[in-house]
Amino acid sequence: MNGAMWQGVLAALLITACVRPAEERATRDAAVGREEVGGVSVEVEGGLASVRALAPGGLELWGQAPVFSAKVTTAADAPSGLLLTVHNAMPDAELTATDDSGGGVPVEPFPSVRPTLKVWRVGVRPGSVARLTVSPPDWDADAPFRFAALADVQEALSRVGDVYARMSEDPSLRFIFFAGDLTERGQREELEEFQQRLEFGARIPLFATLGNHETFTQDARAYHQRVGRGSQHFVFHGVHFSLVDSGNGTVDPIVETQLDGWLDEARDAVHVVAMHVPPLDPVGVRGGGFASRNEAAGLVGKLARAGVDLTLYGHIHSYYSFSNAGIPAFISGGGGAIPERFDGVGRHYLAVEVSPREGVRDVGLVRVD
Repeated sequence: MNGAMWQGVLAALLITACVRPAEERATRDAAVGREEVGGVSVEVEGGLASVRALAPGGLELWGQAPVFSAKVTTAADAPSGLLLTVHNAMPDAELTATDDSGGGVPVEPFPSVRPTLKVWRVGVRPGSVARLTVSPPDWDADAPFRFAALADVQEALSRVGDVYARMSEDPSLRFIFFAGDLTERGQREELEEFQQRLEFGARIPLFATLGNHETFTQDARAYHQRVGRGSQHFVFHGVHFSLVDSGNGTVDPIVETQLDGWLDEARDAVHVVAMHVPPLDPVGVRGGGFASRNEAAGLVGKLARAGVDLTLYGHIHSYYSFSNAGIPAFISGGGGAIPERFDGVGRHYLAVEVSPREGVRDVGLVRVD
């Protein structure tokens, strides 16, 4: 085979490899929240928590939603009882445990040393199935609430405490909805540092999707093991929230199929959607949106037809308020990554007020610098 033919084959292989750059991440999403060790297995519904550690008698989770449930199955020779540790939990989270017949399972809470760290002793019996639900007592209340929207911390990990401190001045914020780029290169030690600074610096949890900077690492499993799914969906106070992995400037077909289901589920409800790379860059000459404008237009049209109430993005290190086919859209890349020059915004986040009946009440820019 001559040189020209080899170049043609190589080009074809490269094109094939790049057609679905996020496919592996979309596939790994399905494994998040599932683990089996020593006669004990756990399955977190919807993958809304990652399993940090599992051993006979102990389970450690990193929560990725205000409310989640896990099914724990124990073998007949497994030890009695389970110590459940949940990181990144709502500060007022409680644990409800039932057995496979619907009866109650004893739960003993331990004192919290940090607002978002919860520990319970659960009376799980050997040879049984238990359903554990972690939730604040008002999670399904028909009432308005407020949350923070943030993205793009990256190389500013050492300074993100200022952002958390500013958020802590507002006791009404329930959680942080994070649109990607937690770290500079997505390395495991960076993700660990991000989470440590969050746990010790913030009084509320942070629920994230990944950004393009999380795709730079050679440790492809680090994000899913330390944080969780790149794409997921949850409901709080009757408002639907979807986090969509657009870290490669595209949405994988697996994720788009999931999104179709979430859009259908939330069609008659208030729905907030966040992703890292915006489908369309509001400054058209810059190219900060999807690689394919056809894909971008198709996705935005789909969100509009489904009645999505709010779209939130990162990737561009500034603040923009605009509209996507009639949907209010905001870019808030103010977590500390190198900012756009001369925009005068600096580090910031959004404070969003939503109501399950009225929709989005307010989106306010909160400056940290």
